[in-house]
Amino acid sequence: MKFNLNLKKMIFINAILTFILCFLTHFLYTWIPNPIFSIFFPVNESIWEHMKMIYTTILIYGIIEVFIMKKFNIKFNNLLISIFIKAVICIPIDLLIYLPILKIFAEHMIVTFIILFIAILISNIIGYFILKSNEIKYEKTISIIGIILVYIIMIILTYKPLKYDLFYDRTEQKYGINIYEPRK
Repeated sequence: MKFNLNLKKMIFINAILTFILCFLTHFLYTWIPNPIFSIFFPVNESIWEHMKMIYTTILIYGIIEVFIMKKFNIKFNNLLISIFIKAVICIPIDLLIYLPILKIFAEHMIVTFIILFIAILISNIIGYFILKSNEIKYEKTISIIGIILVYIIMIILTYKPLKYDLFYDRTEQKYGINIYEPRK
């Protein structure tokens, strides 16, 4: 029996595999703390650092996605920009769902996981439409510049975080990578 895979099926498969990969990338900096990993993986338990985890995980999974799509001869356009947009758009989608629920009900791990999966799934649906659209001129250049710019912002906000709740790690009472500060 031959397994038939197409772009529509990839939406859900990508969402599941990206979600699972998030659990690995969540702990990479803790396991191997170094300046390079601090750019890509969460350095604390703040909401912002988890958004960095989502972004990086989607980009990492994008590499796997390329191999899967080539193995199954899936036709597509705009792969790099699709991956980039999925990674970027997943952040506000997650925040728009997560923050109101956090304010109303406080944090519950299962709810957080469900929201993460929903955000990843929605971003994969958006990515699907980009893959099905006509070829975008300069998509690789736009994507690479976009990816680099987002990581520059992430570096700045990891080492010089803003003093807002989004950047505060309640567990270790710190901002960013090493800025310990009790809340007022």
